[in-house]
Amino acid sequence: MTIARTDDGIDLYYEETGSGTPVIFVHEFAGDLRSWEQQVRHFSRWYRCITFNARGYPPSSVPTEVNAYSQDIAVADILAVMNHASVDKAHVVGLSMGGFAALHMGLQHPDRLHSLCVAGAGYGAEPQRQELFKNESQLTATFLLEQGAQAFAEKYAIGPTRLPFKNADPRGFEEFRSQLAEHSALGSANTQLGVQRDRPSLYALKDRLHTLTLPTLIMTGDEDTPCLAPALMLKASIPSAALSVIPNCGHTINLEAAQEFNRILGDFLHAANSSRWPTHNIDNGSQSITGMSLQIKGASA
Repeated sequence: MTIARTDDGIDLYYEETGSGTPVIFVHEFAGDLRSWEQQVRHFSRWYRCITFNARGYPPSSVPTEVNAYSQDIAVADILAVMNHASVDKAHVVGLSMGGFAALHMGLQHPDRLHSLCVAGAGYGAEPQRQELFKNESQLTATFLLEQGAQAFAEKYAIGPTRLPFKNADPRGFEEFRSQLAEHSALGSANTQLGVQRDRPSLYALKDRLHTLTLPTLIMTGDEDTPCLAPALMLKASIPSAALSVIPNCGHTINLEAAQEFNRILGDFLHAANSSRWPTHNIDNGSQSITGMSLQIKGASA
């Protein structure tokens, strides 16, 4: 068992497969490192793939106090895994909760990254929905502690943005739900409170997002309604961002549409490695639709 020890004494279990440029995969709240199996099988042909279980997800440590979990701590844990694995720079790919962590990693430690893939990130990010999300995080934590992980998995797995996965791949969905039921109720509850509930809104980060120049891929499913507007905002705010929307797909896009997810991510990693990734004007189109009004004004000035 390979373990990275954090500065605050937490053990993080991780696995690595393949060789080449490192790619770190950061899992979602309802997943763990097993959620990336279809990506590891594919990308380990060309890359050194590293997956890990976040704190609160056995066999990683499960701190008992909520203050041992936060958005910044999640970033520090990515660094701890990289440092233990002797990885100086990596591509970082995150889904949902992992996408938030990947984005914050890019903002805080761009020198340690080749690129970012931020997938399915946006739950509770819109300012008008933040209070609702915080309340649901509290309810989720309470349910986990009172009813346990098995009962939680039966309800959480059939949320509206998960149903497209169930409909598209019933067997894969049942595997996802059974793995979710194996999680630590305490670890999941503390993650809901410390990381999910208390993380800053993506919209509050706009000024910082404007400074991000790493090659960045934003991905979402078109049935993942809470993530659509945030994905557009991220695309518009990050000068080096591209946006990919997978059709007829919900929240768990790396499982539900693994082949398409891998194709898009593979093309992105190849382009990011080429050092030819473009940047765009984040104000493009904000004062004109066709561009003619700007050109005519400029010509007459």
